[in-house]
Amino acid sequence: MNICGGQYLSKFSSPHCHNLSKAKFIGELLVPVAPFDQKSGREAWTVAFAPNGSYFAWSQGHRIVRLIPWTKCLKNFPRRLSRQNSDGGQVIPVSGEPCEHTIDCGDIVWGLAFGSSVPEKQSRCVNIEWHRFKFGQDQLLLATGLNNGRIKIWDVYTGKLLLNLMDHTDVVRDLTFAPDGSLMLVSASRDKTLRVWDLKDDGNMVKVLRGHQNWVYCSAFSPDSSILCSVGAGKAVFLWNMDKYSLIQKLEGHHNDVVSCEFSPDGALLATASYDTRVLVWDHHKATILLELGHLFPPPSPIFAGGANDRWVRGVTFCPDGRHIASITDDRLVRFWSIEEKAPQAIAPLPNGLCCAFSTDGSVLSAGTRDGSVHFWECPRSIASLQHMCRMALRRVMTTQQVEALAIPTPLRDYLTYKVI
Repeated sequence: MNICGGQYLSKFSSPHCHNLSKAKFIGELLVPVAPFDQKSGREAWTVAFAPNGSYFAWSQGHRIVRLIPWTKCLKNFPRRLSRQNSDGGQVIPVSGEPCEHTIDCGDIVWGLAFGSSVPEKQSRCVNIEWHRFKFGQDQLLLATGLNNGRIKIWDVYTGKLLLNLMDHTDVVRDLTFAPDGSLMLVSASRDKTLRVWDLKDDGNMVKVLRGHQNWVYCSAFSPDSSILCSVGAGKAVFLWNMDKYSLIQKLEGHHNDVVSCEFSPDGALLATASYDTRVLVWDHHKATILLELGHLFPPPSPIFAGGANDRWVRGVTFCPDGRHIASITDDRLVRFWSIEEKAPQAIAPLPNGLCCAFSTDGSVLSAGTRDGSVHFWECPRSIASLQHMCRMALRRVMTTQQVEALAIPTPLRDYLTYKVI
């Protein structure tokens, strides 16, 4: 399905995607330009949506993080969505209407993540001991990872600093919260480690995960919080058991540094983005590659892909519908992919893109850039088939091995395990 817009420029086209429409641009958030802004430090390294859909946050450069109510963003965009969703997930805190906040974190912000005490799914935590911070049922936190190795935790509704975590010895590049409402936080750092923090225990550091030989760029929890994926300056994708805090396995298949990763909403698939010009979609249960999304045609040789190829993929993210993926690349384009095809469904120009994230309802993609601004597009969407919804419901609770053990016809087994997407 293509979404409205003009024809895609032929000079960027491949034989597989010459009739694509541009993605529908709906708005942007700009940063005022001052003389010092021309220097490095103004990059928007991270953009994020609150799990309940109430806030959007981005690191706009020079120590500053902006927190904006998402409904306010939508109202101020010059172009509106062609579909207004009734299930946007907007949550109003008890104190009243959500407020916009500008937070000075004291150093360059590389990573940020929202954490909620309201579980997206049933929590796996049995015993929760309450400490100095009494987190309520509507608690919403923002974690910021800084250039000096510190992690600062903020109350989203008030903009107040709650915790200052100091154990990393280098840049905190990425942060991710467990989606089970436990407020367990994982930080990925250039000091080659991942650290696990329990914010319900006053930010106590629970575990250090060691295994990466170089910088760690990104980490992501599976939807049930049982598995953590981490990637970094190296070709391997690391999978960790978060019950035992142990390494499960390494996935091999990329030819260059792996810089971004995310699980599908049902936890059956894992997407990883690399400087080798590709996004790989894995069945992480079987350690197999199901889909290869190439950003350079014809596909480059492993030697060329392993160097400065001008098609470094900077970020990848799964749409909440489980059927679409977005990628940000150094070729100045953002692409929307379907897991059913190897060619993008929609493409839009994006100068100097660095990161991307879908809104909680999947209707909008946001992307941060090197000048601190954020761009927004309406996403290609269609009504999911009953088959796909049933597959997602089943895969939320069953691994590939468990599905393969079912006494069902082979075509159905292949569909449920995404071999036939």
